[in-house]
Amino acid sequence: MTKPNDKDENQNEETLESATEAQPTEAVVEPKKEEVDFKAKYFYIAAEMENYRKRMEREKENLVKYGNERVLSDLLQVVDNFERTIDMLKPDQDVKVKNIVTGLDMVRKQFIDALGKHGLTPVEAIGQDFNPNFHEALAQEYIEGKKPNEVVKEFQKGYTLNGRLIRPSKVVVASDKQ
Repeated sequence: MTKPNDKDENQNEETLESATEAQPTEAVVEPKKEEVDFKAKYFYIAAEMENYRKRMEREKENLVKYGNERVLSDLLQVVDNFERTIDMLKPDQDVKVKNIVTGLDMVRKQFIDALGKHGLTPVEAIGQDFNPNFHEALAQEYIEGKKPNEVVKEFQKGYTLNGRLIRPSKVVVASDKQ
């Protein structure tokens, strides 16, 4: 067996030392800095994607909740016409007309119930305090025994769709002065 040469051993050690000395320390730090930048960019993009996902979910929910708002608001005119027709025909004493009024009232109630299944609810008005968020005041009228700003008459019913106002109630408000 041959012993390794001391010269070979020294040469190997020198080569290792020179190899470690040849690598600058800046090169080791720079990739770490780039890694930090990439991580920061990754977390930023991940947060943006999460916010985008949440925003899309909210928009989807609102679309489902309020997507039929236009159609329902157009159908409110039909309900108004039913109510006007019934109000006009109610005073008539003819038996046939009374039967027609009863039938129209049943259809109106069925129609309102169908709209209610889709989230449409009437705004309470008569006897309530005037609320500019739900009522539109057309006039003020002094009525004895009524407190100021109390709704005393309703010209047109207001409606909300899932809590959002579609149409305010058109009302007359009690005044404190004659």
